[in-house]
Amino acid sequence: MSAVQRKTRMNRFTCAVPDDEYLADSKVSFYLSDAVTQLLEHKEEYTQFGVIRYFAEYFSSVKNSNHVLFREYNYIRATPHNRASFIRVFWRCYRQIGKSGDALSVLEYRSLLQLLCPDFPLEVVQSAARTVQMDDATDGPMSFSDFLYALQLQFYYAEFLGSVLMIYQDLLAGKSPNTVIVPTSSSIERLPSAAAEDGDKEARRDGVEASTLAQCIDALCDRFKRSHPPRACMTEVLEQTNKVSYYSFLMSLAKHESINQTIGALPSMAEFLIDPEMDQELDKLIAQISVSPGSHSSGSAVCGLKEVQRRASPRRNLHHRRKMEVESDGSTEETDSSEN
Repeated sequence: MSAVQRKTRMNRFTCAVPDDEYLADSKVSFYLSDAVTQLLEHKEEYTQFGVIRYFAEYFSSVKNSNHVLFREYNYIRATPHNRASFIRVFWRCYRQIGKSGDALSVLEYRSLLQLLCPDFPLEVVQSAARTVQMDDATDGPMSFSDFLYALQLQFYYAEFLGSVLMIYQDLLAGKSPNTVIVPTSSSIERLPSAAAEDGDKEARRDGVEASTLAQCIDALCDRFKRSHPPRACMTEVLEQTNKVSYYSFLMSLAKHESINQTIGALPSMAEFLIDPEMDQELDKLIAQISVSPGSHSSGSAVCGLKEVQRRASPRRNLHHRRKMEVESDGSTEETDSSEN
């Protein structure tokens, strides 16, 4: 091995970041703990494939963002990678709704979300709806793209936006920027129940001075330990107006392409409805249904819907596999699920 090769190898495996900090940032310990927990809970099912293969499948699914399907809410929100992965899975599974131009209500979107995450909370869906509609009328229909970009922002930056809401309410109450308290992590955990429930009426007023809110947000970013939108994007949005309301600020952030690229879950708005790989799968499915003798029966329609969902979902993961009976047609199919 030459001196250059030895130096290159040392540079690749020598990290300037302390080991504990690297493990904390990469969440390796979290995923390893979950993999072991899943293995122990379903040992009889997984050991037949071999432990080595199991761990290879688990971490491959994490790398490919397929690991969040049918997992509990606490799991899908546990890491930034999980949050972005879930948003992308939701987009891929239901992109055809946007392509067809259908507008759905809050409860309809929640039903779709719960097909992928059974305990997905209604409060998160309602927060996304308020961002889209910016008023009390959160039961009105929303386009798929508007809802999903708003959901992405609310879900990915939940803790930070909860803190911004608390600051916004203090400014509405007339507190000076010098006395506005930057929320701590313990106060963040009370959101959205305390802030969203008690303060939404306040948050839907005419707004506050954009420059004042910008100063407070900049101070918040200095002290915030979790993910937050890029400061340049928030500053750009706030510089475009003199007064701003909380939800109009969020909607501008939700539509900001740089923030979308930072999260990395969804395509650009211009390419939102484009997914060639998925389109090919759906074309094959439609062709199969069209030549089926019972293609016009209700039973075939149900089977077709199940097949669309199966193909639209990412690859089935080894650590979520179990059999479920399909009552509609008496057949069985293998799907993934997860228990708390």
